[in-house]
Amino acid sequence: MLAATAHADPSRVAFIDPKDKVGWSGRSPITWTYGSAAEIVARLASGMRQWRLAPASRVGLIAAAGSETVLSYLAIEAAGHIPCLLPLTWDEDALVAGIQAAGIQAVLTQSRIAGMLPAEGLRRVALRYFGLRYLAAFGPEVPDGVISLDGMVLDGHGSPFAPSSAGLVTFAAADPTQPVYRPADALIASIAVHLATIRIAPRDRILTLLAPADLRGLVTGLGAALVAGAALETCGPFDAAHLAEALARPGPTHLVVPAALERNLAASRCPPSLESVTLAHRLPTRLTTRLLAPGAVHGPRRVIDVLAFDEAALLTASRADGDVAHFLADAHPLAPFPALLDIARDEDGRFAFRGRASKASPLQRGIPPEKAADLWRAVPFAAKIFAGRATEILRC
Repeated sequence: MLAATAHADPSRVAFIDPKDKVGWSGRSPITWTYGSAAEIVARLASGMRQWRLAPASRVGLIAAAGSETVLSYLAIEAAGHIPCLLPLTWDEDALVAGIQAAGIQAVLTQSRIAGMLPAEGLRRVALRYFGLRYLAAFGPEVPDGVISLDGMVLDGHGSPFAPSSAGLVTFAAADPTQPVYRPADALIASIAVHLATIRIAPRDRILTLLAPADLRGLVTGLGAALVAGAALETCGPFDAAHLAEALARPGPTHLVVPAALERNLAASRCPPSLESVTLAHRLPTRLTTRLLAPGAVHGPRRVIDVLAFDEAALLTASRADGDVAHFLADAHPLAPFPALLDIARDEDGRFAFRGRASKASPLQRGIPPEKAADLWRAVPFAAKIFAGRATEILRC
């Protein structure tokens, strides 16, 4: 998708770095066009092909805000490997456990992120797990023994992208012992269901506070931007002033924030360019009274709820179509795209999904099992129902 848009419209804006990026990463902010991003991805992918890795090897990525993460993700795909998203919040023990559980052989990161030194930490991880063969990072001051991705970009030459994606690995509930594999068609289906609800036009801007560290962050950010042909702007460590400044810039904007910020947004005056607000819920959660309404005075035109059932499924619902709490209270909610994502709830309130977008499975000793899309998959969440409304989603 990156290469196709780069060929059709190379000057279109693709990725926008946070303005305060230099303060927490030591790297200057850059606005990337689709053409320039595709060239950098091609060079990184070409460099990674020089590593002695079999096709579709699992390559870790410590996910943070900024273009380095999205370019690295796309380069892993372009090289024919499987990106494995590693949360920035993991400590050394969690990294060792997650890398071992997923069978990761290489990891990409940065030397400095908001006071942390992930590349340095990965050197210690490599001493504890000998299956980790390659470490690479963007600078500044890349440690000894870690490949410089900046050097790879400067010295390398582009090569064709892999013909198709090999899938994705994330971790259920950010638990390093629970890697989950999602094939490429399931990821595309998840993005398609999301975009059909939120309606993002080409050249619109997605402004997100979520790092692409899980299915929720990836689908609502990078995935939606690439499929829609939109621009993706990421925010670094949360700063209300920087967010307000970013929102004030002209052009149709789609804001993606953690659901906990709904009250703050409801008390704020939204700029007229704000097309939608996506409230991303991490389960378990209480489904409280809605404070943001679509089309309200000084509010966004559309309000979207996204509920992440760990890494099993992502449910996107527009408040213009009704309250998601009433939708989830039905025994068999009427899903708008059942071939892609269908949902059911048993008499105990426990949810199950089927459809192409839910085709994800735990990695068993690093081997992704095959499962048909038409099979129901129960998830460890149940709804608490009161007066015909789901008031809470519990882990069971």
